Amino acid sequence: MKRYIVVAMVPWLVLACGRTVETQATAQSGLVAETTGGKEMKSEADAPDKIEKSNDEWCRLLTPEQYRIMREKGTERAFTGAYWDNKKEGVYKCAACGLPLFGSKTKFESGTGWPSFYEAVEEKNVTQKTDRSHGMVRTEVLCARCGSHLGHVFEDGPDPTGLRYCINSAALDFEEK
Repeated sequence: MKRYIVVAMVPWLVLACGRTVETQATAQSGLVAETTGGKEMKSEADAPDKIEKSNDEWCRLLTPEQYRIMREKGTERAFTGAYWDNKKEGVYKCAACGLPLFGSKTKFESGTGWPSFYEAVEEKNVTQKTDRSHGMVRTEVLCARCGSHLGHVFEDGPDPTGLRYCINSAALDFEEK
């Protein structure tokens, strides 16, 4: 059975890595209303410098799982990621570009099986888009520097923000302090 799964995945990965930017933009047509953490930034100078790469470059830099999640807006299964139960102190960075995103001090146990945070390290480091995919309306969270999909944010988190950033472990690298 495992052999058949691997054989089926290889053509998908080859096709996914060869997709053009236009095809990816078409796949994102259900995403609208870009914001930055729900608040307006003061100026363009506040935003991190943008990183743009071709799909082929992202394929070479990311693992197949990271590519599926971060570039194709996938998700990992609950309770399977490396950081959902990480209790160490440190900073969670974007796995694609290294931008600091979340700190361990704002991480909390949400019971969802994904790393959950109530606040970003810096509001300017994450952007949000309305996600109308899969027959529901959610708020997608993206890295402000490279545009990679990180997860979603919900308004059912703890004080002081009331937010729950539900983030894929595969989209993060952890730097222990």
